[in-house]
Amino acid sequence: MIGRCRVKVCGLTSVADALMVSAAGADALGLVFYANSKRYVSIEQAAAICTAVPPFVATVGLFLDAEACWVEQVLAAVPLTLLQFHGSETPAYCAQFQRPYIKAVGMKGLTARGGFAAYADQYLDAQGFLVDSHAPGAAGGTGEIFDWTQVPQDYPKPIILAGGLTPDNLAEAIRLSRVYAVDVSSGVEARPGIKDAAKVWAFIKNANADAA
Repeated sequence: MIGRCRVKVCGLTSVADALMVSAAGADALGLVFYANSKRYVSIEQAAAICTAVPPFVATVGLFLDAEACWVEQVLAAVPLTLLQFHGSETPAYCAQFQRPYIKAVGMKGLTARGGFAAYADQYLDAQGFLVDSHAPGAAGGTGEIFDWTQVPQDYPKPIILAGGLTPDNLAEAIRLSRVYAVDVSSGVEARPGIKDAAKVWAFIKNANADAA
């Protein structure tokens, strides 16, 4: 990790939470466009959140094996900064929208599939990779951690750590993984889709502890 660790808070569902998370110092907000998620947002909700977010806070749209027409429909109405593909999307699928994107990588059983680099190298135009505890192609969002020492240290693109992160375990996760950024959802919630302000502020404070 070089410099401070960036923070993305995912699963925002309201303008109020988006403003609170931004004020706490988050670098990016995640909006889930996967209908089976408890944190799903409609196009109308997402557009309102993106309009309210202050400058220099990125908005990230999360999709999981979505029909391309759904992604295009969202992009036509919601000013997203970045796309995040969390399923088994192919490199060609991810590239077709001509938008910056990151690809989620399920670390469970990945070694048997050739390892991280073999998987990530297929996505030549990805801006970075989010590593989570689920199996490759699975939905993720389980809130489970994995062995943080498995996070690749020498890959040339930014790595974002997700999966079971909380204010209490974040410092150790960053120390072991040395990632560019971390991604949290359930670890800072009062209930699914509703963030807990105290947890959000503690999480971001702990993410920046080493840099301070």
